[in-house]
Amino acid sequence: MKKAKKSDRPFQVGIIGCGNISNQYLTGSKTFPILHVAAVADLDPARAEAKAKEYGVKAYSVKELLADKSIDIVINLTVPKVHASVNEAILKAGKHAYTEKPFALDVAEGLKVLKLAKKKKLRVGSAPDTFFGGGIQTARKLIDDGAIGQPVAAVANMMGHGPESWHPDPEFFYQYGGGPMLDMGPYYVTALVNLLGPIRRVTGSARSSFKTRTVGSGKKAGKKIKVEVPTHYAGAFDFASGPIANLNISFDVWSHTLPIIEVYGSEGTLRVPDPNNFGGIVQVRRSDEKEWRDIPLTHSDQVGRSIGVADMATAIRSGRPHRASGELALHALEAMLAVQLSSERGKHVTLKTTVAKPKALPVGLALGRLDA
Repeated sequence: MKKAKKSDRPFQVGIIGCGNISNQYLTGSKTFPILHVAAVADLDPARAEAKAKEYGVKAYSVKELLADKSIDIVINLTVPKVHASVNEAILKAGKHAYTEKPFALDVAEGLKVLKLAKKKKLRVGSAPDTFFGGGIQTARKLIDDGAIGQPVAAVANMMGHGPESWHPDPEFFYQYGGGPMLDMGPYYVTALVNLLGPIRRVTGSARSSFKTRTVGSGKKAGKKIKVEVPTHYAGAFDFASGPIANLNISFDVWSHTLPIIEVYGSEGTLRVPDPNNFGGIVQVRRSDEKEWRDIPLTHSDQVGRSIGVADMATAIRSGRPHRASGELALHALEAMLAVQLSSERGKHVTLKTTVAKPKALPVGLALGRLDA
């Protein structure tokens, strides 16, 4: 793998895509001394200039950013349909790539990216990195320490009625590459893999409950959106280590009282906080307890988006595997796509990809630091 030229210098980072999510990366990266965002680029030069001025970095065209030999890592914050192609361009430019979720829109294009990275001896990482936060890492430690015994099952639920009521430009959520599974599923599936390990087999059903949606805010308020993708998914995941997890992901539900994530063990139950965030409340109720017990977080919840990039940079420097890897993102992608595939075929889908469970973060890391 390509290593930094000097062991004590920050990795120089460029960002392609200056939409709203870029603010979180530009702010979050400041927590980590190993990262220095040097430049941003966007297809809209004015947007890149505005973002560069706001954060005190350079504004480039995409071509200029990729040509800058000083840039080590490029964060890909483009729209999902071009995630894979932009990752390829980053790798061909000789730079490590870290992309927003989803990793790709199908397994074949994701595999192509990983193959190119291996050939170039470069790293590929992918969001979500929320599983680095104190909430999920505390839950992981409890499982690893045997607090609920052997995990036997789990449930995960992300159910709402879609973003069109508040999002000013929500069409893409209902087009190819959108939908609740590829938009929100990565948080939940990645969290489950971090807690329970790789998925062996998937069964599921998927449907589109409403033919159109109506934009509820902004300049497009009142516009009808044609729904082109499933908007309600019910999946069952068989994990290689034994547990079975149920996953419900929906843009078709007005309200519900289901848990976000719970893991059921041979000796108790663990409540896991929202994997879309870095913190949250962790609770345990063992078989001999009458009440739920709040568990103090064992890891910091003061981190944000960019911790996955910082971990990748640290791993490049030390030579260890990085946690928010392309392999993890591809495995999660295949599992998510398998829910709809199972629904269409009417049978189980055995996954072709697998991945090692990411190594848990050590307890006691200083804010802004990761393990070598």
